[in-house]
Amino acid sequence: MKPKVAVSLGVEADNPGLFEEKLSDIADVFPSSLRIGEISEDVKKSEAIILGLEQVNDSFLNEFPNLKIIARYGVGYDNVDVEACTRKGIYVTHTPNILSHAVAELTVGLMLCLSRKLVQADKYVRTEWAKTKKNIKLPKGIDLYGKVLGIIGFGRIGYQVAVRAKSFGMKMMYYDVERKMDAEKTLGIQYVNLETLLREADFVSLHVPLTPKTRGLIGERELKLMKPTAYLINTSRGPVVDEKALVRALREKWIAGAGLDVFAKEPLPLDSPLIDLENVILTPHMGTYTDETRRAMALMCIENVRAALKGETPPNLVPEQKEKKI
Repeated sequence: MKPKVAVSLGVEADNPGLFEEKLSDIADVFPSSLRIGEISEDVKKSEAIILGLEQVNDSFLNEFPNLKIIARYGVGYDNVDVEACTRKGIYVTHTPNILSHAVAELTVGLMLCLSRKLVQADKYVRTEWAKTKKNIKLPKGIDLYGKVLGIIGFGRIGYQVAVRAKSFGMKMMYYDVERKMDAEKTLGIQYVNLETLLREADFVSLHVPLTPKTRGLIGERELKLMKPTAYLINTSRGPVVDEKALVRALREKWIAGAGLDVFAKEPLPLDSPLIDLENVILTPHMGTYTDETRRAMALMCIENVRAALKGETPPNLVPEQKEKKI
């Protein structure tokens, strides 16, 4: 009998039929709910899981005694207890390098929406413009040219954001746990400490993974360091920002506004105070949500699963497992 591969329902919906098409020669593929209490007995026999945002911990792993690999559909894997997987000899992979462009483009899109008030402008044209006799009665925007972009977390995505910002003529600075000297020379970006970045940037863009050290990285103190004319962009993970403090900052105009693709709780509840704020743009965790990027992510998951089922080491192990023999 072929080994079983369970595919998260959300991941399958992104790529209908693709996993079965590419894996059916070596495995039986089961699109399935992967939430504890909803997992069928057949699915529990799976040797591989292609995972969305479901939480993986010891309780989850105990449901899958034959599991060899969890292929995370995305670059972030804070929903996976890698240590627990490693103890059980289960590979954990992710999809690095292929989604940086899409997330960087959304980041710049949020910056443009905020700086040129595009959401408000669209609403204005639909409801008010014809009444004004061609005079534009809309708050003026600001240029990106000459503004300071501060990037917190200068990995693959942060780098691609800087590449795009350079073309707008923005001045750039970054903070990271490691200096990137080559990037500084190539892009003309300046390394600064976190406090300096927050004080001087006109746009602060977050591109850090969610770890115990980055959880709540931007809180009341950090928001109060920012200029009252500055904007915060978060396309990384919601809990990197203290959401209650951000709501207060937006209400009381500590900062000019924010562009958020990620939230402390997802989907964002309709009773969230963010919903009623006019100086924030909200998108539904869609940084990688393009045809090209989602297909590339799926194909990388397939590559990782094929390797594991053939008894080989998957090519895209998470960093914690790269140094260890599983």
